[in-house]
Amino acid sequence: MAMPSGDIVPDGVAMDEVADRVRLPLTFDPDRLSRDLQAIGSDWIDHLVTQNYEGSWTVLPLRHTAGATHPVMMIYADPTATDFVDSPWLQRAPYLQAVLAAFRCPLAAVRLMRLTPGSRIKPHRDHDLAVEFGAARVHVPITTNPGVTFSVNDVPVAMQPGEAWYLRLSDPHAVANDGTADRVHLVIDCIVDDWFRDLLRPAD
Repeated sequence: MAMPSGDIVPDGVAMDEVADRVRLPLTFDPDRLSRDLQAIGSDWIDHLVTQNYEGSWTVLPLRHTAGATHPVMMIYADPTATDFVDSPWLQRAPYLQAVLAAFRCPLAAVRLMRLTPGSRIKPHRDHDLAVEFGAARVHVPITTNPGVTFSVNDVPVAMQPGEAWYLRLSDPHAVANDGTADRVHLVIDCIVDDWFRDLLRPAD
């Protein structure tokens, strides 16, 4: 399951057709998401790219590159990896397993990402991480608060717990948690196929 790269445009998706944010027609139960989050535990790992954030941005791997055994390697979303496996953390979370099963496209890395109060992710780009390049990142908020601002191209994206959002993160984006509670998102890296492209088409 290789991650496409370069300027490849998937069949049926033109470079100018997909917005930088799309709320997908998938909705999940916020209470069940929160219960699984509590059941998983507290083995959070500091995000590896320390120059991209201030404060505390931590990760738990739910799917990771096959063969990775050290937690630091498990949280790395290797764009060249072709084989992914479920982590021990996912095995503790039956509802999160059901959420991932709702995505009927190939999945690469899947992580929980937590940003604590007073922390911020600096503006940056994740190169080639866009449907136009065959790789799509989906965010499902689990816990958030009114003080969280997630901006893409300097425009905030208002995401609520249980919603699923495709974000074109090859564009500039940043996050600030100016609230009083943790922000935790389920972050799913998808390989773009016909099923995922259909998700992006507006409903009739």
